[in-house]
Amino acid sequence: MPEHPIESLMKTAMESIKEMVNVNVVVGDPVETADGTVIIPISRVACGFGAGGGELEAQGRQAQDGEQLPFFGGGSGAGVSVQPVGFLVVGQGQVRLLPVDGNTVVDRLIDLAPQLVSQIQSLFKGENDRNKVVVCPPPPPPGATIPPM
Repeated sequence: MPEHPIESLMKTAMESIKEMVNVNVVVGDPVETADGTVIIPISRVACGFGAGGGELEAQGRQAQDGEQLPFFGGGSGAGVSVQPVGFLVVGQGQVRLLPVDGNTVVDRLIDLAPQLVSQIQSLFKGENDRNKVVVCPPPPPPGATIPPM
């Protein structure tokens, strides 16, 4: 049985998407800085695909074996959206996600949460006496786009 024309339209569109989108689009190539920190870009990829067509019986249009062939009209299309999400920063014994958009104050608080929990635990264990000063890192400056490391 011969291939229907819509199949070739769909195959062409899907092969094009396959060529455009691979894992290197979502997780980019790592970049190493002079101090040994590795920065990896992370993106969000969304794909959409559609195809359709219609046939109309035609008089006198026949295949080689005498079978009546319909007229066919169709189309297909696809779209790909790549949106940067942030950067994974690996260095100085830690891994951090620096978002491109978002609330950097909340991200900074999440980064400081483990340190805060350990300080609270040590207070309850009685390891800190009243003369000892607990030093917390300073908050990020107002309007900062990337919190300090």
